[in-house]
Amino acid sequence: MSSITPQEIKEEFLRSKIGIAGISILIILVATSIIAIIAIPVETFQEWNNPGNWILYPKVAIPVWVNIFMTEKIPEHKILETPTIQTNSQGEIMLSSHKFGVNFDYKSFPNDFIYVFSSEYSESVLLKMSVTRPDGIKLELLSTSLPYSDTKTIHSERIFSTDSAIKKNLVLQSENFDFDLDGLSAEDIVFSKTNTNEPLKGNYIFSVDTYSVNSEIKTHESKLIIGGKAFGMMGTDELRRDLTIGLLWGTPLALFIGLVVSIASVIMGLLYGVYAGFKGKKTDEVMMRFNDVIYALPALPFLIILSVTISNSIFVLVGFLMIFGWVGIAKVARSMSLQIKTRGYVDAANMMGQKNSKIVFKHILPQLLPYAFASIAISVPAAITTEAGLSFLGLGDPSFPTWGHILHDANTFGAAARGLWWWIMPPGIMIAIAGLAFVFIGNALDAIVNPKLKR
Repeated sequence: MSSITPQEIKEEFLRSKIGIAGISILIILVATSIIAIIAIPVETFQEWNNPGNWILYPKVAIPVWVNIFMTEKIPEHKILETPTIQTNSQGEIMLSSHKFGVNFDYKSFPNDFIYVFSSEYSESVLLKMSVTRPDGIKLELLSTSLPYSDTKTIHSERIFSTDSAIKKNLVLQSENFDFDLDGLSAEDIVFSKTNTNEPLKGNYIFSVDTYSVNSEIKTHESKLIIGGKAFGMMGTDELRRDLTIGLLWGTPLALFIGLVVSIASVIMGLLYGVYAGFKGKKTDEVMMRFNDVIYALPALPFLIILSVTISNSIFVLVGFLMIFGWVGIAKVARSMSLQIKTRGYVDAANMMGQKNSKIVFKHILPQLLPYAFASIAISVPAAITTEAGLSFLGLGDPSFPTWGHILHDANTFGAAARGLWWWIMPPGIMIAIAGLAFVFIGNALDAIVNPKLKR
């Protein structure tokens, strides 16, 4: 059995098209993981299962890029966070005006509109909301007083288009329209033509004016949401969560699970098998019988039982996967160790009085490193798909947005039956791509290592 130098492995690997393809995919996955960790705030990841964190997003919205292939564009969900702010004072009255410009160019009405704000003030404050349409008509939407306070206070509120006061104000301005407004929603009226109830395209300006007396108003948050049916690169789910965030965060989680489980399993199996083969006799017999017991256990049912009875934490799951992942590696490592220990240089080391541990780590394990690298690459997809399978069954860690957990939620809410393909296909494709990358790398390494190990 001849040893393989790292340089030889590198040269032969670079000649493998499959290996290059696998490395290229892996680089993309690693880059995606880095982008997710840097660009997406950790708070967003931690609030994945908090419905209040996603209240401003649309429900089951299709990805925005689908509009490229549509003859009739789907209204996009817009979150406007940078209004034009003007302040003015007339004697004791202070005015703060926030204006939002919206370009509406669709053949169907938006789902709704929401104004979200957080203001710091004292005493009484009057809030007035209006919209100037493309045809020049100005509609008064709301006039309300914020809660009175003797001291400085911060008031946060969401004003929805479903507010009965908004609908009442619009009905009072029915002279601007040539049709009956009864039964229509506020957004259907605001975005409608005057002669017929069809969407009016053009630029809309929403104005939010706050009036106070002898008190300055500080606005900490001011957002206008125009509800639509298309949002983000990957759309949203039933709980309004942005699936782009889930898919991006799922990438480092999948790589973490796959690499940690495979590396730990290979190290455990390698040390166990090499030691059993090197010691031989009763030690080998006892160790391999224990290996056979673990090998005979049905992994998936056992993992399900352990997840239900002990914990479904992702870290506990990683530990369980390690327990069942090392046994196959140990069998192969033992057979290789039995061959290597008969070599002359191992006998010479024994006669020189070297310790068993030194012989194992210096003369046997280095011979198995190429096989170990190939085993690590091949073992990663199994760990990723096993975690995805457990999460799909609802036995994964719900606090982490893994690809399997996204598929579980899709199955729970009947995404397949409802035709919500963007909720099902992307996580499935990501699982396949991640597995394919390591299969390509593992097969390329296996083609390099196995022929030389068999000499």
